[in-house]
Amino acid sequence: MTIECCNLTTVSACIAIVLGIYYWYRRPRKFPPGPRGFPLIGILPFLDAYPERILAKWKNQYGSIMSARFGRQDWIVLNDFEAIQQTLVREGESFSGRPNIPVFQDINAGHGLVMVDYGKKWKLQRKFGLMTLRGFGMGKKGMEVRVLEEAAYMNEEIRKQNGRPFTINHILSNTISNVICGVVFGRRFEYNDPWFTGLLQELDKWYGDPKTNTLFGLLSFVPWLQYVPPASGMMKELRKGEVFILGEFEKEVKQHKSTFQNNDIRDFIDAFLEEMNKEKETFTTPQLLHYIRDLFEAGTETTTSTLRWALLCLIHYPETQAKLFKEILSVVGENGRPSMSMKDNMPYTSAFIHEVQRFRTLVPFSVPHCTSKDVDVAGFSIPKGTTVVPNIWAVHNDLNLWDEPEKFKPERHLDADGNFVKSNYIIPFSVGPRYCLGEQLAKIELFLFLTSMVQNFEFLSEDDNLPEIEKGCNSAVFTPLTYKIVAKER
Repeated sequence: MTIECCNLTTVSACIAIVLGIYYWYRRPRKFPPGPRGFPLIGILPFLDAYPERILAKWKNQYGSIMSARFGRQDWIVLNDFEAIQQTLVREGESFSGRPNIPVFQDINAGHGLVMVDYGKKWKLQRKFGLMTLRGFGMGKKGMEVRVLEEAAYMNEEIRKQNGRPFTINHILSNTISNVICGVVFGRRFEYNDPWFTGLLQELDKWYGDPKTNTLFGLLSFVPWLQYVPPASGMMKELRKGEVFILGEFEKEVKQHKSTFQNNDIRDFIDAFLEEMNKEKETFTTPQLLHYIRDLFEAGTETTTSTLRWALLCLIHYPETQAKLFKEILSVVGENGRPSMSMKDNMPYTSAFIHEVQRFRTLVPFSVPHCTSKDVDVAGFSIPKGTTVVPNIWAVHNDLNLWDEPEKFKPERHLDADGNFVKSNYIIPFSVGPRYCLGEQLAKIELFLFLTSMVQNFEFLSEDDNLPEIEKGCNSAVFTPLTYKIVAKER
């Protein structure tokens, strides 16, 4: 009897193992091929600090549109430009959803804009955002004036360093955030303002700290890790910071409500309050608070980090800094004021910025997408609710598109006559219906802030000790490691 029981137990265990293996390795019919990895954790053990590079290599084995199991879910990875065009652009309506990733949902609770699913609410909020930001000068002369005014404050803060080595992170984040503050709150803040600096410090925890950045990436792939120490403790601290951030924004909203006048719309908050009086279903206070957070997070971190990468490139490749300064001097002048109208006459500056965005891809996987319905594309069938990640890094480093993509070469974006040639294959703001809302503002900021800095300062390394440029803090955003810089006034 005992032997029979043991045999039965063994057979049952074997059947359970076989069924488990079958369940783990099965995929939907006509689903893109790709690795499954190990139970519960999927392909995580095969990835390193730069998963976008590993997945780009797997294109040779699995194809441009491949699948990979992250945790317990199959995600689709788009590994070249044509795959991204096929899905996010030509089938944009089907690929513009947002996946239910717990770490994101825990933060935004279905509000804001960046992680809100594709549908009526998102369309209303997106349309409102575009119209309102344009109304306050986004992409127009008014925004250019605002950016140039802030550039003067930025240069003064750099000048205060008196040629000593310093970390420029906070100066840049204060600078970029003040542009957002002008749009959202209707005013700027001094760089030493306690409220302003405290807010930026909390926002910086999401992407500025390497440990938090790594954790954020892991939780995106394997959400259940948030319940396991030390991740659980770090998530508790991040949630605490989130409560603080939203609480501070709520104080601003209350102050705006107390002074609101229909005939005097001063800023983004006022414009939203005006809509709240018309449509109360999607225009709510929680939606406004998370919308403000999205504008600050997306509008500050991305441009700040791009400028930090640009400064690293200036230091590592001094010949590019010399060419940049020469062009600025010839077009803007020694004491002139740069403007967007000068951009067409500054091809090398445009090529430099273009190459920085390619060379150090800031958001390697963009923001995760999700299929809003069952869809057939490129011979594959992808079910509704499947997470889709465009590998922007793979496009920016595709050997079929770029000669020696690992090298920084602004000249690759100039023709034989020295004219700037914009490449459609450089897509830092993504493509399709969910391209970045702040693209135009970011372009203005990058051109004017960079031009203004190089016009006024020569940037050097500390004691000729070049800071790291190949490695960075990599997760949702690829940010430079902290470094010190010397700004020598011209």
